[in-house]
Amino acid sequence: MTWVQAYDPLNNIWLSAVLAAIPIIFFFLALTVFKIKGTVASFLTVALSFLIAISIYNMPVHMATEAAGYGFAFSFWPISYIVITAVYLYKLSVKSGQFTIIRTSISSISNDARIQMLLVAFSFNAFLEGAAGFGAPIAITAALLVGLGFKPLQAAGLCLIANTASGAFGAMGIPVIVAGQVSGIDPKIIGQFLGTSLPLISFTVPFLLLMILDGMKGISQLWPAALVSGASYAIAQYLTVTFIGPELPNITSAIFSLVVLALFTKVWQPKEAMLLGAQQADKTEIPHLTGKMIAKAWSPFIALTLMVTIWSLQPFKRLFTEGGVLANTILHIPMPNLHNLVLKAQPIVTEQTPYAAVLKLDLISATGTAILLAAVLSIIMLKIPIKAALETLRETMQELAKPIFTIMMVLGFAFIANYSGQSSTLGLALAATSDYFPFLSPVLGWIGVFLTGSVTSNNALFGSLQQITAEQISVLPLILVAANTSGGVMAKMLSPQSIAVASGAVGLVGQEAELFRFTLKYSMVFLLVTGIVTFGQTLFI
Repeated sequence: MTWVQAYDPLNNIWLSAVLAAIPIIFFFLALTVFKIKGTVASFLTVALSFLIAISIYNMPVHMATEAAGYGFAFSFWPISYIVITAVYLYKLSVKSGQFTIIRTSISSISNDARIQMLLVAFSFNAFLEGAAGFGAPIAITAALLVGLGFKPLQAAGLCLIANTASGAFGAMGIPVIVAGQVSGIDPKIIGQFLGTSLPLISFTVPFLLLMILDGMKGISQLWPAALVSGASYAIAQYLTVTFIGPELPNITSAIFSLVVLALFTKVWQPKEAMLLGAQQADKTEIPHLTGKMIAKAWSPFIALTLMVTIWSLQPFKRLFTEGGVLANTILHIPMPNLHNLVLKAQPIVTEQTPYAAVLKLDLISATGTAILLAAVLSIIMLKIPIKAALETLRETMQELAKPIFTIMMVLGFAFIANYSGQSSTLGLALAATSDYFPFLSPVLGWIGVFLTGSVTSNNALFGSLQQITAEQISVLPLILVAANTSGGVMAKMLSPQSIAVASGAVGLVGQEAELFRFTLKYSMVFLLVTGIVTFGQTLFI
């Protein structure tokens, strides 16, 4: 039996929107005011959303239950799979004793922690976002910063905020490609339009990171490095997205900014170095490292780069498409009481449309498998005993148990909100603001990413609504579809899913509320700027 979504259960879109927002508001207050642990807050949020779905939206209990189960399953595959393998790879590097050499090699570029932060949190983070996405960049780079002596909260917060520069074009441009699919606009055109504004945000991020880490002192002492890092990234991002497409901006920008900043440090260093953690304890002269030593130490991350790059190439992807040699390695499991039984209705879609619910188990083509293979190669290259490798895996699983539970709850809530129609109610309420909607359009994208933790999922959820609303209020659809992406990017730094991933990577389990508060104000400022820019674009385009 099918069930049709109803987006205004109280016959007043604003009252319905307030009701739909209750789980989100509760989650905000739980983390910021009541300081409830992420595991408890996320569980209660799921319970609230479930009760609203069955009692107010009249969603059948078995469908609401299965929507939550679908979210739980999706949280394991592919998200938790990626997080576990990424953190495992990092821990293998530490277990082998090679991370000391990695730290020393980074210090050989500059012993200043602020420059190290720009190299790792900004540039390397962007590279991993472009190649893998879905939490792996934050998990790996935050763990690297902790290994370099940064405090866990500081490391996780910096990496979450730095991810703002690269979120729109993550995982080889998938967010923009999906936006094009649901809106009917060429993804390359969407990418080019984003290229007129996002490089400006990217340019400011290194300065913001310095401000967060070391205040005005950091800006006054390190502005040349921030200028070089931000400008090189922004220029490469603009040129790539404008003349090539949305697939490669993160890769080219990250590599270019990394190389340019590293070369710049050969001719310029701050007069006063900022030392952290292990660097303060050990101020001895940096030992000479041979190329072979450095290559061996970095081999896990070289293997990671190689694997995720191969996994991102179109010839490799074609192996798994219909008719491909490895197509049978992808399992599609329909959720029996949910798949195509929930019907989307107007005005979210032009006519009643079945809402698919299929769990995709891509056993080989998953990004997590690429990272796992990199870990296996690392065990071989670093000659880590099998017993030690298995013990490291066990430790990783134990440490990530609570973050994975939080991710599971967050995705359960998101899927209930999506399948019950609660998230669409919020979207329609914002769309009802008419002339003010261009300013609020990025807020819709922000809500989408906060709910799902993914810019890609956000575009799949609200991309069509943005396009339909733009036509209704006589605004160029391209502007609002692009705003859905750029606004969504601003929520990645405090999405519950991202917070859980970062907390697990640096050992902040139970302190998610602190990390949430750390990133909240920056997300709000970036969102405000995005709203102003979008509104301005509708006036002049």
